[in-house]
Amino acid sequence: MKQPFIHSTASVESKNIGSQTRIWQYVVVLPEAAIGSDCNICSHCFIENDVIIGDRVTIKSGVQIWDGIKLEDDVFIGPNVTFTNDKFPRSKQYPSVYAQTIVSKGASVGGGATLLPGVTIGRYAMVGAGAVVTRSVPDYAIAVGNPARLVGVVELPHEQATNHPDASQGGKSTRKNTGVS
Repeated sequence: MKQPFIHSTASVESKNIGSQTRIWQYVVVLPEAAIGSDCNICSHCFIENDVIIGDRVTIKSGVQIWDGIKLEDDVFIGPNVTFTNDKFPRSKQYPSVYAQTIVSKGASVGGGATLLPGVTIGRYAMVGAGAVVTRSVPDYAIAVGNPARLVGVVELPHEQATNHPDASQGGKSTRKNTGVS
């Protein structure tokens, strides 16, 4: 079992970091965060306490993962994605429980996207760069724009589809106007 790599400039207080995970420059990880194996957390990220990050997750630079956020296995989070966790933020007023936001297995969130509190990004879904997600995105959906709207369906490559019985067939993403859900 290969130990995690933690850059010398990172401040990692959590002991719950999986093997082969790489944590780069100027990343802060608070003590109660859980990070899986073989993850890549790029520079200048912040990970709060009530956070669960699965295995093989990539988090690009400039992302803050706040309390109540869960990233399942094989998730990709692009640079400068903004997560939010409080539906009615006020200075010095904190909710007793933060809204839970889930990015499901295999989903990707493009750079600069914003996710409002309490949404779920479905399995293998794709959120376009700069999208503002105000509602949950279904499994395998492609969501783009502000507010994000559904424009197509992700189809997994054949080798992935055979390993995932609930997956679509094919090897490409298709775009079609499906409206907002």
